Amino acid sequence: MADPRGFLRTRDRELPARRPVPVRLMDWREVYEAREKGTLSVVSRQAGRCMDCGIPFCHQGCPLGNLIPEWNDLVYRDDWQQASERLHATNNFPEFTGRACPAPCESSCVLGINQPPVTIKNVEVSIIDRAFEEGWVQPIAPTRQTGRSVAVVGSGPAGLAAAQQLTRAGHTVVVLERDDRLGGLLRYGIPEFKLEKRHVDRRLQQMRDEGTRFRTGVDVGGTGEGALSVEELRTRFDAVVLATGASVPRELAVPGRDARGIHSAMEYLTQANRLVEGDALSAPISAAGRDVVIIGGGDTGADCLGTALRQGARSVTTLAIGTQPPSERDATQPWPTHPVLFEVSTAHEEGGQRSYLASTTGFEVDADGAVTGLHVARTGFEGGRRVPTPGTDTILPADLVLIAMGFTGAREEGLMADLGVAMTPRGTVEHGESWETSVPGVFTAGDCARGQSLIVWAIAEGRSCAAAVDEHLMGGTSLPAPVSPGEKPVTV
Repeated sequence: MADPRGFLRTRDRELPARRPVPVRLMDWREVYEAREKGTLSVVSRQAGRCMDCGIPFCHQGCPLGNLIPEWNDLVYRDDWQQASERLHATNNFPEFTGRACPAPCESSCVLGINQPPVTIKNVEVSIIDRAFEEGWVQPIAPTRQTGRSVAVVGSGPAGLAAAQQLTRAGHTVVVLERDDRLGGLLRYGIPEFKLEKRHVDRRLQQMRDEGTRFRTGVDVGGTGEGALSVEELRTRFDAVVLATGASVPRELAVPGRDARGIHSAMEYLTQANRLVEGDALSAPISAAGRDVVIIGGGDTGADCLGTALRQGARSVTTLAIGTQPPSERDATQPWPTHPVLFEVSTAHEEGGQRSYLASTTGFEVDADGAVTGLHVARTGFEGGRRVPTPGTDTILPADLVLIAMGFTGAREEGLMADLGVAMTPRGTVEHGESWETSVPGVFTAGDCARGQSLIVWAIAEGRSCAAAVDEHLMGGTSLPAPVSPGEKPVTV
């Protein structure tokens, strides 16, 4: 145990300072002050609050099964290198989860029953940032080569986790990415101020040094330049892992949807990330000087908010169809479940307005076909469904609308259709207990198999899928499998 009385000595959460809002809105850097080094005394003090409880529910809250009490104890004892080893024992990319995961581990922290939980996420990111700074993160090359080859289609967190595990097991792994850069949603979906891409690049370099091969601009199952046919894919590789993500956006089928100035959130965020990367786009979507409305109050909506404010939007309003969540757990969300609470993210504290129980019923469109506003009604409930309440319509001015209502599944055309893999009614890739699809030798993991989910679930599924592929190729495996297909978070 770190400090037997640590949770009594320190009863509050301490987090790194954020840069002042007016300053951080002028650039795309992460919002935290000197996060790479952190205030180590604060981090150690927070780690000392870990109670080393008899049954650490943080293990169950995290699908990776992170050894949280162990590395909390090591941080408290100032053994940061061993803390990094324990952190990497279960998580390939703690610098990603430490920045972009909503931390269900903290929701299930036993201390959280009657005190603010341990700042697990900040301890995690402090460990990995120090590990990179000290040079402790080194390539782990395989000790032998199996002579078997695996193609991983998609370079998001699930694909990268599967690729790294399989490379270390001795297989020849090639990651095929349709975009011009690697990283999937890590690269183009998450804004720079939330995850600086240098963190992605340095991890990709480690993977290259271990032997993983990467090919960008490869559209598997496509027809244009850089396309790779399914026949070539199956011929060249002994196994295939599909980790293409759930990229089909949930649509809003209301009058005026086709107006100019209405875009999906991912279209907007991808272009914004490309601009930060230095790409020259002919007519990029920009919020500069515009009245922006974001439909959807989740993490993607918050990412759009922070991006629009940095681009110089005149105003930003976020619409959520549900009620405003409670500030604290209520009886419907008991510990150790991950509750839906009213939170002020770094983007929300930077500006913008939030409106709840708001149902968009249509768009105002001018004579030139451009959006000028939204028809918004108050949300009611009918037959267990959220529906607009008649007679409550108002018009909200807007000349840029971003739809951030989530995703419905993986794209079936092209790769999935050509492979002939079975799809579920939810639009995800169907798979069995061994992560294998309906096509022998083709496996799947991440959002394209699970549906839209958290980065920590994507990494966990990528690791588990890698174990299944290794067993398929070799008849057995020593790779860990933290989750089973279809496993769900802690619920009541």
